[in-house]
Amino acid sequence: MSSPDRLVYMANQIGTFFRSQGHDKAVPGIADHIKKFWDPRMKRAIFAHLDAGGAGLEPNVREALTSLKQSLPAAS
Repeated sequence: MSSPDRLVYMANQIGTFFRSQGHDKAVPGIADHIKKFWDPRMKRAIFAHLDAGGAGLEPNVREALTSLKQSLPAAS
């Protein structure tokens, strides 16, 4: 499993990629990418980091993770 710092870095890199599309497209794009390409352990770890305050997460990434967490079953 990746460390929280590594996951934050990776999530923020995804956020950087989508930033040019503007907030309304970036947030769902980030969430969709993480949903499709991150394994369940990575998602659980980044959600735990988010629950612990989400230090280091860019605003669009934080919003994307919050919406993704709410949309997924608890086991994901």
